[in-house]
Amino acid sequence: MTLEYWKYDAGTDSVAALVIPAALSRERTFDLDATLLVHVLPEARESWLELNVEVDGKRVWARRIPSHNLGETDSLEYHCRLAIKPDVDCRVRAKANCKGARVASLILEARETDF
Repeated sequence: MTLEYWKYDAGTDSVAALVIPAALSRERTFDLDATLLVHVLPEARESWLELNVEVDGKRVWARRIPSHNLGETDSLEYHCRLAIKPDVDCRVRAKANCKGARVASLILEARETDF
């Protein structure tokens, strides 16, 4: 059996969404990763970056952190394991927000595990 891999690369957009389609009569487990990379403006003061992750419309994680790398990059990452019931789609969404920075990359990935 080939394990599933799903990815959505939103590029510089602030929202990434993917749907893991249902599998007939088979429960699956996925490792989910959301990765946000921002460029912090050199002149930014009190800059921050924020990442929110939703699964099936429910927020599962949110974090806002100050950015200390003026003129450089900064990042936030989230990882969790998802169990998806048979015959049910799973909708995942990551939303980025920032002040004094701009989104360089926002990526959602879901890798099926065999345990």
